[in-house]
Amino acid sequence: MKNTLVLALWLSLAGLPAWAQSNATTGSADLEAERNRLAAERAAIEARYETERKACYKKFAVEDCLRESRGRRRTESDGIKRQESALNDIERQRRGAVELRKLDEKKATERPQDSAEKREQSMQNQKEREQRATDHAASRASAAEQAPERERQFQEKQQAQARQQAKTAQRRAEAPEQVERYEEKQRKAEEHRASRERQNAARTKPRGAPLPPPAAPPPTP
Repeated sequence: MKNTLVLALWLSLAGLPAWAQSNATTGSADLEAERNRLAAERAAIEARYETERKACYKKFAVEDCLRESRGRRRTESDGIKRQESALNDIERQRRGAVELRKLDEKKATERPQDSAEKREQSMQNQKEREQRATDHAASRASAAEQAPERERQFQEKQQAQARQQAKTAQRRAEAPEQVERYEEKQRKAEEHRASRERQNAARTKPRGAPLPPPAAPPPTP
């Protein structure tokens, strides 16, 4: 682990400035002092730029002078940025090294029974994951096996609903005709009843008195 860390550190420092490589590898870099130095240099660059800019306005070729001054300022500022980036890399590497050292120390102080318990827990977790995967696969297989039967039941249900809807529509279409037939039947029944009542009344009516016999003809003289 330590050899790997050292190798990674050397590879990451290959592109840094010489002062950064020396300080990072020896571990004696005073990062705060370097940041203060870079801040002072940045302030000096800005002050020099302001002085040059004021001087440019007194010259004939003002724009050319300002362009050159801005170019120097940009170049010097880029150098400051590269050094600050190198400091940030060193700081990150140191923090990483500290964390790795703490991890190594923690592993070195672990009790054997703790490691055995962790391995047992890891194996138990693995078994549970495998069991969940097996159950999931069995569930999918069962669902696939039952799919045709569910499809058949669904189709039968759909067909039954379609037949019921057709019957309902037919009854609605036939309703006016059925009402008309019922009313006609009722009318005929009423006429038949009235006819029977007339017939019965005629049969029970009393007979009138007989007519008197014809009168005798008068005598011949």
